[in-house]
Amino acid sequence: EAIVLSALESAAMAEDYGLPHDRIILSAKVSGVQDLIKVYRALASRCDYPLHLGLTEAGMGTKGVVASTAALSVLLQEGIGDTIRVSLTPAPNGDRTEEVLVCQQILQSLGIRSFVPQVTACPGCGRTTSTFFQEMADQIQSYLRAQMPIWKESYQGVEELKVAVMGCVVNGPGESKHSNIGISLPGTGEEPKAPVFVDGRLTTTLRGRTLVGDFISILNQYVASHYASRPTLEASSHD
Repeated sequence: EAIVLSALESAAMAEDYGLPHDRIILSAKVSGVQDLIKVYRALASRCDYPLHLGLTEAGMGTKGVVASTAALSVLLQEGIGDTIRVSLTPAPNGDRTEEVLVCQQILQSLGIRSFVPQVTACPGCGRTTSTFFQEMADQIQSYLRAQMPIWKESYQGVEELKVAVMGCVVNGPGESKHSNIGISLPGTGEEPKAPVFVDGRLTTTLRGRTLVGDFISILNQYVASHYASRPTLEASSHD
């Protein structure tokens, strides 16, 4: 309650000093998941200021990611929050862009906003003795993230693309059919071939050492043929 009152009173004082109401955003520094949820629920019910969500001092690694996701997801699902942040303690020489990537993934997982094509991949089991499908899923995800700055300039809606990289015949075809593009790699004891599904239809079967490159080529062809080209600045200036 003290945090809520402090935020509201500070905002009121700012307005008294002449700051316009629509120039104020409230952010509460809270480091406990349940406390953060309670504070922002109270703020949302008692004011109409935009709210900036973020779990302060969330911690390192998995703990920080999970705690931030748990807190922000509850509030965002209730329609509370206008901007978000994730505050992680980086590993030595770590990359602080991880905080941005986690924020993006929270919003995309909740269906609020899309940033990059998503890759569905199975966790692996007794049928997937090879790590090839895991390596391929990682390669595809990295490729998609690297391509997004280029694709975003050229193709509208490409961030909504869904890709599946599955490790065996049990779940592979089903998940692949529910993605825009999916590949079902052979599991233990299965024939060494990988069927590729495009928009739910089996379109080709890949084999051999060039499998990853061949699948990326299919991805590129799909993006070029299924997403509308963005108008160039030069073309727009002539309209």
